[in-house]
Amino acid sequence: MSRRKTFLLHLAAWAILFLSPLTFLNHGRGVSLPHYLAACVFPLLLMVAFYANYLWLTPHYYVKGEKRYFWLVNIILCVGLGVGAHLWFNFIHRDDADRVEPTLWLSLFFILRNIFNLAISAGIGATIQLALRWTKAEEARLEAEAAHTDAELRNLRNQINPHFLLNTLNNIYALTAIDSEKAQDAIQQLSKLLRHMLYENQQSEVLLSDEVQFLENYINLMKIRLSQMVEITFSTEGLTGNHKVAPLIFISLVENAFKHGVSPTEPSFIHISLVADRQHIVCDIENSNHPKTSQDRSGHGIGLQQVQRRLDLAYPGRYVWQKGVSADGLTYHSTLEIKQP
Repeated sequence: MSRRKTFLLHLAAWAILFLSPLTFLNHGRGVSLPHYLAACVFPLLLMVAFYANYLWLTPHYYVKGEKRYFWLVNIILCVGLGVGAHLWFNFIHRDDADRVEPTLWLSLFFILRNIFNLAISAGIGATIQLALRWTKAEEARLEAEAAHTDAELRNLRNQINPHFLLNTLNNIYALTAIDSEKAQDAIQQLSKLLRHMLYENQQSEVLLSDEVQFLENYINLMKIRLSQMVEITFSTEGLTGNHKVAPLIFISLVENAFKHGVSPTEPSFIHISLVADRQHIVCDIENSNHPKTSQDRSGHGIGLQQVQRRLDLAYPGRYVWQKGVSADGLTYHSTLEIKQP
């Protein structure tokens, strides 16, 4: 809340309180200015108790842990102002013709009533001050958390680059020993991939159509070194809209399919589909299951861990990722569904 709004809110509250004596004075027979000003003393004391806690006691004692002084000063303040208000009331009405001298017990009741009202005012002041401090602290915490999340997302995206590049360069290195012409084509495909990673990876979201083109380039690159025994399909549906996704969110899933779905000696398959509509973006990947041995540690298994972490940060509560090996152990299936906002 802005300072101007806060000031107007305080002004309105105290205006209502200072006008309240007009309701009770002389029971509708008119109000004299001296009597009204005298009756305004108690609202003024309520204001003192309120702002003493709002501006001084709460921030300087209670918040700093010196609660003993906070309660001690408040007790002295409320008792002193309560007794003073009663004495003042008796003083200004001492010459009233219809005044009846209050008994000791009635005077004690009036004093306790004053102390209670002053304590309520002091409590409201302290509560508002604590609530404002908690709100500011919570806003600062949320801002810090958002900044931390953004920094972590950037860090994860930057980690993907060398990981992906390492795997691709390993593929091209293997290809140079087989066919140098295909190796040149692979380098050209890699340049397109790096261009996408260089310019698109720095954004929080990219067009899904651009990400699909990136995946197609990657798949074409991988096809160059694969044998006829590997069946690869990549289908898309519903990409006519302006759907956006986090950059490079699907590439690790595709990498994983090529890494664990292709056998050098047995028939293999990789089926990839991307479907988008107004509510969802679904990436479905099914591949033959040929898990690498413990000796093959290329990539160190960090790809899928990064995908999980990025999904948690970029789409909290907005994604469903189901993955696993079939009961017969022959097929691996991964389905990632991202809900559109």
